[in-house]
Amino acid sequence: MSFQFGISGIFLGFLTGVIWLLLALSGFITEFFGLLGIGGVLANILNILVALIGFLAFVLFGLYLFKKAWHYCK
Repeated sequence: MSFQFGISGIFLGFLTGVIWLLLALSGFITEFFGLLGIGGVLANILNILVALIGFLAFVLFGLYLFKKAWHYCK
């Protein structure tokens, strides 16, 4: 299966990963879950999952963005 992403889609995926990672690391996600009434251990687990997904999006889209940029520069 072949995925055809435009450069803007790749950049938006990279930017989304960065934003989710920053929100999770700053503690905003945990506070948000606390406001919803989901506190304690469950909020921490969900915060870790959001940080992990953000990190994976950051790395995967970042590598793909680097490969596209490298291809265009060569």
